[in-house]
Amino acid sequence: MAITLRDIALEAGVDPATASRALTGNYGVRAATREKVLAVAARLKYIPNKVARGLATGQSRTLGLVVSDIRNPFFSEVARGAEDAAYKAGYDLLLCNTDLNPSKQIHYFRSLLAKRVDGIIMNSVATLDRSFQEELGRCDVPVVLLNRPSGTSGLSTVTADNFEGGWIAGSYLIRLGHRVIGQLTGPSAHRNFSERSKGFLKASQAACGKVTSIVIRGDYNSQGGYEMMKELLTGHNDVTAVFACNDVVAFGAIRAVLERGLRVPDDVSIIGFDDVEMASLIRPPLTTIHQPKYEVGQAAVDILLRHAEHPNSRSPERRILGVKLIERESCRAL
Repeated sequence: MAITLRDIALEAGVDPATASRALTGNYGVRAATREKVLAVAARLKYIPNKVARGLATGQSRTLGLVVSDIRNPFFSEVARGAEDAAYKAGYDLLLCNTDLNPSKQIHYFRSLLAKRVDGIIMNSVATLDRSFQEELGRCDVPVVLLNRPSGTSGLSTVTADNFEGGWIAGSYLIRLGHRVIGQLTGPSAHRNFSERSKGFLKASQAACGKVTSIVIRGDYNSQGGYEMMKELLTGHNDVTAVFACNDVVAFGAIRAVLERGLRVPDDVSIIGFDDVEMASLIRPPLTTIHQPKYEVGQAAVDILLRHAEHPNSRSPERRILGVKLIERESCRAL
């Protein structure tokens, strides 16, 4: 059977409250008594019950991270940043994957609350309806939304500058001489993709009508990129460049181009968004917009910890992190 706090107290000849204070380093315990309790705990290989301690202290020292698709390497890097920051602060991190399913997103949010986590980081996969926004705002723990622009009332957000990234991508392709450009993107309700598209369109408009932009929407994973690219090539054989809403969509698009017997970038230039590690390893290496994924995870944990430590002053915080162009070999000048 598992060794309990009561077992430690009995073996050390103290009451459970004293044993607890000795193990947690709290005041009111003589040095000799503390050493004796710690020695007994070590000898009996005592493992503290974090759930019981959380019930007593009101803190579980645990955070939750809800992502939409852990297969996307973007989320692996975000999770690593969040986990490193949590570990450094003495917290554990629980990871939940929603498979792009809004119902699973709500389920995991409520499940994490039931586990008494001290904060939740959530990547929103769909437009948050009013009732769920109200539920988020009412909960007793701080919530940080990832990759969602400011405007969600009462909630903190961490996001890259998606509009700027779209503008950089559009301006780059236009500067290379491309005039018929496809956009492979997700649902219009997905706010970060929408912001990237708006930035791209701003760059197109700056070309004074010389650029034609063709928007194809679909699933924002590799298979979705593959299907969208096939659709684009079937209906628009004059396209010379493509802006993919993220790198995994770009990977799928490259596969479709190669299957058609075309070459990247000789026949079609492709630029992605995210700059995941695989982007530099594929052939040709992918030109993309870099966003600081690891730092996104770190920033989200930083906000949660400050809110957890100051529960009476949880004013929403908006952090927008910068982006930049990473030029590789998947785009060429005409």
